[in-house]
Amino acid sequence: MIDPEKGVVIDVERPSLPIAAWVAVVVTLLALVLGAFQLYTAGYRPMNLFVQRGFHLSVVLVIAFLVFPIGRRKRNWWRWLIDAAFIGGAVYSGWYLLYNLDAIIARSGFFRPEDIRAGVVMTLVVLEASRRVIGTTITVIGGVFIVYAMAGPRGALPWLGEMMPGILAHRGYPLDRIVATLYLGQEGIFGLPLGVAATVVFTFVLFGAFLETTGAGKFFIDLAYAAAGRQRGGPAKAAVVASGFMGSISGSAIANVVTSGAFTIPLMKKLGYKPEEAGGVEAAASTGGQIMPPIMGAGAFLMAEYTGLPYADIVRLSLLPALLYFATVFLFVDIIAAKRGMRGMKASELPKVGQVFKDGWYYLVPLGVLIWFLLQGISPNRVGFVAIVTILAVSIVRWIVRRFVLRLAPEDVEVRPPVPAALLLGVRRTVAAFETGARNAVPVTVACAIAGVVVGIIGLTGLGLKFSGLMMAFSGGNLLLALVLLALASLVLGLGLPVTASYIVLAVLAAPALVGEFGIPLIIAHLVIFWYSQDSNVTPPVALAAFAGAGIANADPMKTGFQAWKFAKGLYLIPLFLVYNPEMVVGGPAWYVVWTVVAALVSLFAFAAALEGFMFTTMYWFNRLLVGAGLVMIFYPLFAVEAAGMGVMLLVLTINWLKRRREERAEAEANPAV
Repeated sequence: MIDPEKGVVIDVERPSLPIAAWVAVVVTLLALVLGAFQLYTAGYRPMNLFVQRGFHLSVVLVIAFLVFPIGRRKRNWWRWLIDAAFIGGAVYSGWYLLYNLDAIIARSGFFRPEDIRAGVVMTLVVLEASRRVIGTTITVIGGVFIVYAMAGPRGALPWLGEMMPGILAHRGYPLDRIVATLYLGQEGIFGLPLGVAATVVFTFVLFGAFLETTGAGKFFIDLAYAAAGRQRGGPAKAAVVASGFMGSISGSAIANVVTSGAFTIPLMKKLGYKPEEAGGVEAAASTGGQIMPPIMGAGAFLMAEYTGLPYADIVRLSLLPALLYFATVFLFVDIIAAKRGMRGMKASELPKVGQVFKDGWYYLVPLGVLIWFLLQGISPNRVGFVAIVTILAVSIVRWIVRRFVLRLAPEDVEVRPPVPAALLLGVRRTVAAFETGARNAVPVTVACAIAGVVVGIIGLTGLGLKFSGLMMAFSGGNLLLALVLLALASLVLGLGLPVTASYIVLAVLAAPALVGEFGIPLIIAHLVIFWYSQDSNVTPPVALAAFAGAGIANADPMKTGFQAWKFAKGLYLIPLFLVYNPEMVVGGPAWYVVWTVVAALVSLFAFAAALEGFMFTTMYWFNRLLVGAGLVMIFYPLFAVEAAGMGVMLLVLTINWLKRRREERAEAEANPAV
């Protein structure tokens, strides 16, 4: 957390130990070096991907081993010896790659033993860093994938390959080939996930830190409370709407998380949502921006090419499903607020909108500049740099105007210090922002490096494409099973491919089968595939949007990923509605279209309630099971069964509403004076 007077202290939410004063100084210096490098590459001169990602990862790993000692205990001499070995390994493997980069590229495919040695060191260092910073689970996942790559007749573990089922079997690879893929290729540790962490995520995490140190964070918190503080979960609800709007414009879930999340995530945390929940809500809402017209990333344009429909039709047909998705996320936010007893604040306790604007309208300038540059199609990384420069410029101009032009009263604490003291305070706050940005980037960067291990192994073994190609054969002609396999295939592909690439591969492999064998309308097939292709943003172990949200929320990346996965359940359910009720999109009798939309709303409403175990009041376990049964019935391709499922869900919700009414009457009788 940031104290404007004391600088940075270790946040109580971060599971690290207090560190010695000299270690804190080293961490601060490393944070300044890392921040300066990132701003230089974002705003002036982009670097080669290996230089950018290699330098970033090495510095972050050193910070991680300084801040997170082995065993999470106070260091003695032998613990220092172990930590020093890992710090040396991080520096050596990073330096080796950068110093020998040209030679490594020149001998691509014919690597030397020293190349492999450095790769082994980097892989071990990354695995140990993930264990310390994030936890054992993601480290085990990375290790399992490495072992899987060795399992095969030509691999380092041929005996294990004999135990693999046919769909998982592959030729197997020796250790040097695996290490070369993970360390010396563009699809391993230094692949797309780390590329995201080493550019746009860090830049916007740093932007969020500057918002806090300059006072802009307080302005946006006050503004959100003034506008929505009287509702339960009001700022979080506003965050969902704002994230959907921004995500549709930016064309990138990750860019939207780091853009709007810098404002919305602190608001949700302050309101009472857990850090993992705040990051998860932002990631789920930002992912929804990719399915919300008019921009939809590159999806709308690609669908127009594949289906032959005009772009305007794609946008029109995508609107209703996208609104249903956001209604689901909005509902989860409201249920959590009701469950926790988050009540709206009294008007007397809230700031006035007019006064908030009067005191801090200038903080809207960085946000306006940020949105304007995003609309111009400039890369999010460059936009983050511009936003940081803008917030600094606004803060400086604000101080000059208040100090020398308006000549405010001397009791104003912000103009009381003389100029040298004010400049010193500004420097301290800037250093605090750099250190906070670097610390918050550590778990995200380490998680993305481990994700790179998973990505590299999937590409090496061909697991992703193999799974996609076989999923229809395993469905046995069952539509629901085919859709489940499609969702699994999109998740596996999402581990190794960006959303757009994942959609393209699945559109080529799966769309013909969905249309030809199962009779699904072409536009529905492509909408389902495009929606499922988004799940790598919010589904562990590679949930890039959630990892970005975790960095801003100062939360555990994997826990944030699971929260985002829960909040984004509409990403899986709504495509099922589209398949079994295509009239929702392609049209049909008016009464049936209305029925379908109402059924979808009730089903999503009941599903969210059953998942959280709360609607109006706590739900009994058997009521939650009844909702599950009703949800299954609603997808049955027979109207009578569908109507019965609808009746079951409405009955359960009505029972819970009546239960809440009884509880309210009992409370009123117990407290007649209230």
